[in-house]
Amino acid sequence: MPRTPDPEADDLDAVPPPHPVFHIEQALLGALLLDPRHLDDVTGIAPASFSTAAHTALFATILSLPVPDPVEHATTTKWLDQVLAAARDQARGLSVLYLQTLIQVCPSARHAPAYARIVEAEHSRRRLAAAAQRLMRTAVDISLPQRVTTTLAEAENLTVVVDDIAARFPPHAGSMPRTPAPPTAIHHDEEALDEERLLLATSTLHASSVGRMRWLTPGDFTHSLHAGLWQCLTALTRRGTPVDRMTVLWEAQHRGLLTTGARPRELLDLLAGTSGSPEHWGERVLQRSVLTTAHHAGRRIEAYAGDPATTPYQLVVGSRRALADLSAVRTRWQHAASPPPTDNPTRTKSAAAPRAGPPRTTAPLTARNAR
Repeated sequence: MPRTPDPEADDLDAVPPPHPVFHIEQALLGALLLDPRHLDDVTGIAPASFSTAAHTALFATILSLPVPDPVEHATTTKWLDQVLAAARDQARGLSVLYLQTLIQVCPSARHAPAYARIVEAEHSRRRLAAAAQRLMRTAVDISLPQRVTTTLAEAENLTVVVDDIAARFPPHAGSMPRTPAPPTAIHHDEEALDEERLLLATSTLHASSVGRMRWLTPGDFTHSLHAGLWQCLTALTRRGTPVDRMTVLWEAQHRGLLTTGARPRELLDLLAGTSGSPEHWGERVLQRSVLTTAHHAGRRIEAYAGDPATTPYQLVVGSRRALADLSAVRTRWQHAASPPPTDNPTRTKSAAAPRAGPPRTTAPLTARNAR
Protein backbone atom coordinates (compact mmCIF):
# COMPACT_ATOMS: atom_id res chain seq x y z
CA MET A 1 0.00 0.00 0.00
CA PRO A 2 1.56 3.33 -1.03
CA ARG A 3 2.40 5.75 1.76
CA THR A 4 0.40 8.95 1.81
CA PRO A 5 2.79 11.90 2.24
CA ASP A 6 2.23 14.02 5.31
CA PRO A 7 2.14 17.72 4.37
CA GLU A 8 3.29 18.63 7.88
CA ALA A 9 6.30 16.31 7.80
CA ASP A 10 9.77 17.78 7.53
CA ASP A 11 11.01 16.50 4.20
CA LEU A 12 13.32 19.41 3.33
CA ASP A 13 16.45 17.33 3.77
CA ALA A 14 14.96 14.33 1.97
CA VAL A 15 14.57 16.20 -1.32
CA PRO A 16 17.67 15.73 -3.44
CA PRO A 17 19.30 19.13 -3.94
CA PRO A 18 19.13 20.28 -7.55
CA HIS A 19 22.55 21.93 -7.39
CA PRO A 20 25.63 21.81 -5.17
CA VAL A 21 24.87 25.36 -4.04
CA PHE A 22 22.10 23.89 -1.87
CA HIS A 23 24.80 22.54 0.45
CA ILE A 24 26.67 25.85 0.38
CA GLU A 25 23.49 27.65 1.42
CA GLN A 26 23.09 25.20 4.27
CA ALA A 27 26.66 25.88 5.40
CA LEU A 28 26.15 29.65 5.25
CA LEU A 29 22.91 29.54 7.22
CA GLY A 30 24.51 27.17 9.70
CA ALA A 31 27.40 29.60 10.17
CA LEU A 32 24.99 32.47 10.87
CA LEU A 33 22.92 30.38 13.26
CA LEU A 34 26.06 29.26 15.05
CA ASP A 35 27.60 32.72 15.27
CA PRO A 36 25.25 35.54 14.15
CA ARG A 37 28.07 38.09 14.45
CA HIS A 38 29.36 36.87 11.07
CA LEU A 39 26.35 38.52 9.45
CA ASP A 40 28.43 41.73 9.30
CA ASP A 41 30.94 39.89 7.09
CA VAL A 42 28.30 38.69 4.62
CA THR A 43 27.76 41.04 1.66
CA GLY A 44 26.39 40.87 -1.87
CA ILE A 45 23.37 38.69 -1.13
CA ALA A 46 19.74 39.11 -0.10
CA PRO A 47 16.97 36.68 0.86
CA ALA A 48 16.12 36.26 -2.85
CA SER A 49 19.66 35.01 -3.48
CA PHE A 50 18.80 31.60 -2.02
CA SER A 51 17.48 28.74 -4.10
CA THR A 52 14.69 27.47 -1.82
CA ALA A 53 11.81 29.10 0.01
CA ALA A 54 12.98 27.67 3.34
CA HIS A 55 16.48 29.12 3.00
CA THR A 56 15.04 32.44 1.83
CA ALA A 57 12.78 32.61 4.90
CA LEU A 58 15.62 31.75 7.27
CA PHE A 59 18.00 34.36 5.89
CA ALA A 60 15.29 37.05 5.88
CA THR A 61 14.53 36.26 9.51
CA ILE A 62 18.20 36.35 10.53
CA LEU A 63 18.47 39.78 8.90
CA SER A 64 15.41 41.09 10.70
CA LEU A 65 16.27 39.98 14.23
CA PRO A 66 18.81 41.75 16.46
CA VAL A 67 22.10 39.93 16.88
CA PRO A 68 22.04 38.15 20.29
CA ASP A 69 24.58 38.55 23.05
CA PRO A 70 27.41 36.06 22.32
CA VAL A 71 27.54 34.71 25.88
CA GLU A 72 23.78 34.25 26.08
CA HIS A 73 23.67 32.69 22.60
CA ALA A 74 26.33 30.15 23.60
CA THR A 75 24.30 28.96 26.59
CA THR A 76 20.67 29.20 25.49
CA THR A 77 18.54 28.55 22.42
CA LYS A 78 16.42 31.67 22.89
CA TRP A 79 17.57 33.38 19.69
CA LEU A 80 17.30 30.17 17.65
CA ASP A 81 13.75 29.72 18.89
CA GLN A 82 12.93 33.25 17.75
CA VAL A 83 14.41 32.56 14.31
CA LEU A 84 12.43 29.35 13.91
CA ALA A 85 9.15 30.91 15.05
CA ALA A 86 9.46 33.87 12.69
CA ALA A 87 10.69 31.85 9.70
CA ARG A 88 7.85 29.36 10.00
CA ASP A 89 5.42 32.08 8.93
CA GLN A 90 6.96 31.83 5.46
CA ALA A 91 8.09 28.18 5.39
CA ARG A 92 5.88 25.86 7.46
CA GLY A 93 8.13 22.86 6.94
CA LEU A 94 10.98 24.28 9.02
CA SER A 95 11.76 22.46 12.25
CA VAL A 96 14.24 22.40 15.11
CA LEU A 97 15.82 19.34 13.52
CA TYR A 98 16.54 21.20 10.28
CA LEU A 99 18.17 24.12 12.13
CA GLN A 100 20.36 21.60 13.95
CA THR A 101 21.25 20.04 10.62
CA LEU A 102 22.33 23.42 9.23
CA ILE A 103 24.62 23.99 12.20
CA GLN A 104 26.11 20.50 11.96
CA VAL A 105 26.92 20.67 8.22
CA CYS A 106 28.80 23.98 8.55
CA PRO A 107 32.55 23.24 8.46
CA SER A 108 33.55 26.64 9.87
CA ALA A 109 31.52 29.71 10.80
CA ARG A 110 34.51 31.89 9.90
CA HIS A 111 34.09 30.86 6.25
CA ALA A 112 30.70 32.56 6.00
CA PRO A 113 31.97 35.28 3.59
CA ALA A 114 33.28 32.61 1.20
CA TYR A 115 29.98 30.75 1.35
CA ALA A 116 28.09 34.00 0.67
CA ARG A 117 30.25 34.66 -2.38
CA ILE A 118 29.31 31.26 -3.81
CA VAL A 119 25.62 31.88 -3.11
CA GLU A 120 25.95 35.24 -4.85
CA ALA A 121 27.56 33.61 -7.90
CA GLU A 122 24.86 30.96 -8.25
CA HIS A 123 22.11 33.53 -7.80
CA SER A 124 23.71 35.54 -10.62
CA ARG A 125 23.57 32.42 -12.79
CA ARG A 126 19.85 31.98 -12.12
CA ARG A 127 19.15 35.67 -12.75
CA LEU A 128 20.96 35.50 -16.07
CA ALA A 129 19.13 32.36 -17.15
CA ALA A 130 15.76 33.90 -16.25
CA ALA A 131 16.51 37.10 -18.19
CA ALA A 132 17.64 35.09 -21.23
CA GLN A 133 14.44 33.03 -21.12
CA ARG A 134 12.33 36.20 -21.01
CA LEU A 135 14.16 37.48 -24.10
CA MET A 136 13.52 34.20 -25.93
CA ARG A 137 9.81 34.18 -25.05
CA THR A 138 9.41 37.78 -26.17
CA ALA A 139 11.16 37.19 -29.49
CA VAL A 140 8.70 34.45 -30.48
CA ASP A 141 5.54 36.05 -29.06
CA ILE A 142 3.49 36.84 -32.15
CA SER A 143 0.76 38.48 -30.06
CA LEU A 144 2.89 41.54 -29.30
CA PRO A 145 1.86 44.64 -31.28
CA GLN A 146 5.39 46.08 -31.33
CA ARG A 147 7.36 42.86 -31.38
CA VAL A 148 10.77 44.19 -32.35
CA THR A 149 10.60 47.14 -29.98
CA THR A 150 9.51 44.96 -27.07
CA THR A 151 12.18 42.37 -27.83
CA LEU A 152 14.93 44.99 -27.94
CA ALA A 153 13.67 46.41 -24.64
CA GLU A 154 13.94 42.93 -23.13
CA ALA A 155 17.45 42.70 -24.52
CA GLU A 156 18.28 45.93 -22.69
CA ASN A 157 17.00 44.38 -19.46
CA LEU A 158 19.26 41.39 -20.06
CA THR A 159 22.18 43.74 -20.63
CA VAL A 160 21.50 45.39 -17.27
CA VAL A 161 21.68 41.98 -15.59
CA VAL A 162 24.96 41.19 -17.34
CA ASP A 163 26.43 44.55 -16.33
CA ASP A 164 25.40 43.99 -12.72
CA ILE A 165 27.07 40.57 -12.69
CA ALA A 166 30.17 42.10 -14.27
CA ALA A 167 30.32 44.66 -11.46
CA ARG A 168 30.16 41.85 -8.93
CA PHE A 169 32.53 39.50 -10.80
CA PRO A 170 34.78 41.57 -13.11
CA PRO A 171 35.80 39.38 -16.06
CA HIS A 172 39.40 38.83 -17.07
CA ALA A 173 41.04 38.08 -20.41
CA GLY A 174 40.66 34.64 -21.91
CA SER A 175 37.56 33.70 -19.96
CA MET A 176 35.20 32.66 -22.78
CA PRO A 177 32.81 29.85 -21.79
CA ARG A 178 33.79 26.35 -22.87
CA THR A 179 30.13 25.46 -23.35
CA PRO A 180 29.36 24.80 -27.04
CA ALA A 181 26.98 27.41 -28.41
CA PRO A 182 23.66 25.95 -29.60
CA PRO A 183 23.22 25.83 -33.37
CA THR A 184 21.28 28.62 -34.99
CA ALA A 185 17.64 27.63 -35.40
CA ILE A 186 16.55 28.32 -38.99
CA HIS A 187 12.80 28.33 -39.63
CA HIS A 188 11.85 28.18 -43.29
CA ASP A 189 8.27 29.27 -42.80
CA GLU A 190 6.39 30.12 -45.94
CA GLU A 191 5.68 33.72 -44.96
CA ALA A 192 9.38 34.48 -44.53
CA LEU A 193 10.22 32.81 -47.85
CA ASP A 194 7.49 34.77 -49.66
CA GLU A 195 8.77 38.07 -48.27
CA GLU A 196 12.32 37.27 -49.35
CA ARG A 197 11.14 36.35 -52.85
CA LEU A 198 9.21 39.60 -53.14
CA LEU A 199 12.25 41.54 -51.96
CA LEU A 200 14.47 39.93 -54.60
CA ALA A 201 11.91 40.45 -57.37
CA THR A 202 11.17 44.09 -56.56
CA SER A 203 14.88 44.82 -56.11
CA THR A 204 15.58 43.37 -59.56
CA LEU A 205 12.96 45.67 -61.05
CA HIS A 206 13.99 48.71 -58.98
CA ALA A 207 17.73 48.20 -58.72
CA SER A 208 18.34 51.78 -57.61
CA SER A 209 16.91 50.87 -54.21
CA VAL A 210 19.56 48.22 -53.59
CA GLY A 211 22.30 50.77 -53.04
CA ARG A 212 20.21 52.54 -50.42
CA MET A 213 19.60 49.32 -48.49
CA ARG A 214 23.09 48.78 -47.12
CA TRP A 215 21.50 47.95 -43.78
CA LEU A 216 20.47 44.57 -45.19
CA THR A 217 23.03 41.73 -45.37
CA PRO A 218 22.93 38.17 -46.77
CA GLY A 219 22.94 36.85 -43.21
CA ASP A 220 19.47 38.31 -42.67
CA PHE A 221 17.87 35.83 -45.07
CA THR A 222 16.44 32.52 -43.92
CA HIS A 223 17.22 30.67 -47.17
CA SER A 224 20.76 30.32 -48.51
CA LEU A 225 19.65 30.67 -52.16
CA HIS A 226 17.93 33.96 -51.37
CA ALA A 227 21.03 35.18 -49.55
CA GLY A 228 23.12 34.33 -52.60
CA LEU A 229 20.77 36.17 -54.94
CA TRP A 230 20.94 39.25 -52.72
CA GLN A 231 24.72 39.10 -53.03
CA CYS A 232 24.27 38.99 -56.81
CA LEU A 233 22.09 42.09 -56.75
CA THR A 234 24.43 44.07 -54.52
CA ALA A 235 27.46 43.05 -56.60
CA LEU A 236 25.84 44.11 -59.88
CA THR A 237 24.75 47.41 -58.37
CA ARG A 238 28.17 48.11 -56.94
CA ARG A 239 29.85 47.49 -60.29
CA GLY A 240 27.32 49.65 -62.13
CA THR A 241 26.21 46.71 -64.30
CA PRO A 242 22.66 46.84 -65.70
CA VAL A 243 20.34 44.84 -63.47
CA ASP A 244 17.52 42.65 -64.71
CA ARG A 245 16.57 39.00 -64.44
CA MET A 246 19.09 37.91 -67.09
CA THR A 247 22.10 39.67 -65.58
CA VAL A 248 21.19 38.36 -62.12
CA LEU A 249 20.96 34.84 -63.58
CA TRP A 250 24.40 35.22 -65.14
CA GLU A 251 25.87 36.47 -61.87
CA ALA A 252 24.20 33.58 -60.01
CA GLN A 253 25.90 31.11 -62.34
CA HIS A 254 29.32 32.60 -61.58
CA ARG A 255 28.65 32.41 -57.86
CA GLY A 256 27.75 28.73 -58.06
CA LEU A 257 24.11 29.11 -57.13
CA LEU A 258 22.99 26.90 -60.01
CA THR A 259 25.04 23.99 -58.66
CA THR A 260 22.94 23.82 -55.50
CA GLY A 261 19.89 22.42 -57.31
CA ALA A 262 18.30 25.67 -58.47
CA ARG A 263 17.34 25.69 -62.15
CA PRO A 264 17.65 28.73 -64.41
CA ARG A 265 13.92 28.80 -65.15
CA GLU A 266 13.13 28.68 -61.45
CA LEU A 267 15.39 31.64 -60.72
CA LEU A 268 13.87 33.65 -63.56
CA ASP A 269 10.37 32.93 -62.28
CA LEU A 270 11.40 33.82 -58.73
CA LEU A 271 12.63 37.23 -59.89
CA ALA A 272 9.50 37.94 -61.95
CA GLY A 273 6.71 38.50 -59.43
CA THR A 274 6.73 42.00 -57.93
CA SER A 275 4.52 43.76 -55.43
CA GLY A 276 5.28 46.70 -53.20
CA SER A 277 8.68 48.34 -52.76
CA PRO A 278 12.10 46.83 -52.03
CA GLU A 279 12.46 48.95 -48.88
CA HIS A 280 9.23 47.55 -47.43
CA TRP A 281 10.20 43.93 -47.97
CA GLY A 282 13.74 44.63 -46.87
CA GLU A 283 12.53 45.94 -43.55
CA ARG A 284 10.36 42.86 -43.14
CA VAL A 285 13.36 40.59 -43.75
CA LEU A 286 15.52 42.60 -41.35
CA GLN A 287 12.79 42.55 -38.71
CA ARG A 288 12.81 38.75 -38.77
CA SER A 289 16.58 38.81 -38.54
CA VAL A 290 16.43 40.96 -35.39
CA LEU A 291 13.99 38.57 -33.73
CA THR A 292 15.94 35.48 -34.80
CA THR A 293 19.21 36.96 -33.56
CA ALA A 294 17.61 37.94 -30.24
CA HIS A 295 16.22 34.45 -29.76
CA HIS A 296 19.59 32.87 -30.57
CA ALA A 297 21.39 35.25 -28.19
CA GLY A 298 18.98 34.16 -25.45
CA ARG A 299 19.64 30.50 -26.25
CA ARG A 300 23.39 31.01 -26.08
CA ILE A 301 23.24 32.81 -22.75
CA GLU A 302 20.82 30.23 -21.37
CA ALA A 303 23.23 27.47 -22.39
CA TYR A 304 26.13 29.24 -20.67
CA ALA A 305 24.11 29.77 -17.50
CA GLY A 306 22.91 26.17 -17.52
CA ASP A 307 26.43 24.76 -17.56
CA PRO A 308 27.58 24.42 -13.94
CA ALA A 309 31.21 24.45 -15.10
CA THR A 310 30.85 28.02 -16.37
CA THR A 311 32.27 30.56 -13.93
CA PRO A 312 30.65 33.95 -13.30
CA TYR A 313 33.52 35.60 -15.19
CA GLN A 314 32.90 33.38 -18.22
CA LEU A 315 29.17 34.09 -18.02
CA VAL A 316 29.88 37.80 -18.37
CA VAL A 317 32.24 37.42 -21.34
CA GLY A 318 30.03 34.92 -23.18
CA SER A 319 26.87 36.92 -22.61
CA ARG A 320 28.45 40.13 -23.84
CA ARG A 321 29.66 38.37 -26.98
CA ALA A 322 26.14 37.09 -27.67
CA LEU A 323 24.61 40.51 -27.04
CA ALA A 324 27.19 42.16 -29.30
CA ASP A 325 25.84 40.14 -32.24
CA LEU A 326 22.34 41.36 -31.42
CA SER A 327 23.56 44.93 -31.04
CA ALA A 328 24.98 44.87 -34.57
CA VAL A 329 21.64 43.81 -36.06
CA ARG A 330 19.79 46.32 -33.88
CA THR A 331 21.95 49.15 -35.22
CA ARG A 332 21.08 48.20 -38.79
CA TRP A 333 17.39 47.94 -37.88
CA GLN A 334 17.40 51.40 -36.36
CA HIS A 335 19.06 52.75 -39.50
CA ALA A 336 16.45 51.07 -41.70
CA ALA A 337 13.49 52.18 -39.59
CA SER A 338 14.64 55.77 -39.23
CA PRO A 339 13.29 58.25 -41.76
CA PRO A 340 15.88 59.57 -44.19
CA PRO A 341 17.40 62.86 -43.06
CA THR A 342 15.91 65.89 -44.70
CA ASP A 343 18.38 68.31 -46.16
CA ASN A 344 18.13 71.75 -44.65
CA PRO A 345 17.30 74.27 -47.36
CA THR A 346 20.25 76.37 -48.29
CA ARG A 347 19.91 79.71 -46.65
CA THR A 348 20.07 82.44 -49.28
CA LYS A 349 21.80 85.58 -48.25
CA SER A 350 19.55 88.56 -48.54
CA ALA A 351 20.96 91.42 -50.48
CA ALA A 352 22.51 93.76 -47.98
CA ALA A 353 21.51 97.35 -48.15
CA PRO A 354 24.34 99.44 -49.56
CA ARG A 355 26.21 101.43 -47.03
CA ALA A 356 25.73 105.12 -47.21
CA GLY A 357 28.64 106.83 -48.94
CA PRO A 358 29.98 110.28 -48.34
CA PRO A 359 27.65 113.13 -49.28
CA ARG A 360 27.92 114.23 -52.87
CA THR A 361 28.66 117.87 -53.66
CA THR A 362 27.88 117.48 -57.33
CA ALA A 363 25.24 115.61 -59.23
CA PRO A 364 26.24 112.08 -60.25
CA LEU A 365 27.38 111.59 -63.81
CA THR A 366 24.64 109.64 -65.56
CA ALA A 367 25.75 109.90 -69.18
CA ARG A 368 28.74 110.98 -71.13
CA ASN A 369 28.36 114.57 -72.23
CA ALA A 370 28.34 114.94 -75.94
CA ARG A 371 31.19 116.94 -77.08
